[in-house]
Amino acid sequence: MIAIDYHTHHVRCGHAQGQIEDYIKQALALGLSEIGISDHAPIYWQDGDDPMPDIAMSKAELPAYVDEVLQLKARYAGRIAVRLGLEVDYIEGAEAACAAMLSPYPFDYLIGSVHYVYGRNVYSTQLWDGVRDPMPIYTEYYRLLAKSAQCGMFDIIAHSTAVIAFAPKPIPQAIEPLQDAAFAALREADVCVEINTSGYRKVGAEPFPSERMIALARELGIPLTFSSDAHRPGEVAHGRDRVEALLSKLGVTELARFESRQRAMLSLTPRIFHL
Repeated sequence: MIAIDYHTHHVRCGHAQGQIEDYIKQALALGLSEIGISDHAPIYWQDGDDPMPDIAMSKAELPAYVDEVLQLKARYAGRIAVRLGLEVDYIEGAEAACAAMLSPYPFDYLIGSVHYVYGRNVYSTQLWDGVRDPMPIYTEYYRLLAKSAQCGMFDIIAHSTAVIAFAPKPIPQAIEPLQDAAFAALREADVCVEINTSGYRKVGAEPFPSERMIALARELGIPLTFSSDAHRPGEVAHGRDRVEALLSKLGVTELARFESRQRAMLSLTPRIFHL
């Protein structure tokens, strides 16, 4: 069974609910062995301490965030492994500023995300109003996804097909070559891809990435990990049963775990049902 969850948020980012400890307690209640705390990194590429208060923590909050996770890691040692992570937006051309922000802290892992294409948030429904041809945005999104892996700053690439949540839906055959090329770049960069179950909440049928892309990741040898992208404590491990069934179907037998920026593979133990 899946006993890890590497993508969770909390109240500091401005659009999630609950304190960090609430997520840890929920993970314990669900029998997880590891819980990753990975709130949204500050908006490092814009001036000001808190340019997007409803999107990410302020720059001044980052040290306190790290200290809180480290304190909770020590408090819960022996009961559950608490991993210090961060979800970081990849902004092309701002890599040096990003690296400078991250370098002082002892992260266990870093998640790279693509939320902005041509300077606009692809997860805003307003962006897509009136867009007749989404292909230029899809093309740029997957180019940036590849770049986020190639920049060398991240251990995990986040919700790698999430652009479909709000975009006009193209013909699958049009975007599959873009997805395949991006995943080839991820494999070459030796990064991990998360199976992000916010897809079940946003589009219903599949996680991010899709079943096709998870199968491709397995074929290419791209490591996978499990992420709920929880924004409420009750969403920790969301969709775990569905992902377990999907991984069994696809023949995936292990998931990646992280500690001190080192990746190791964790074998999946089959769930035992008592009749």
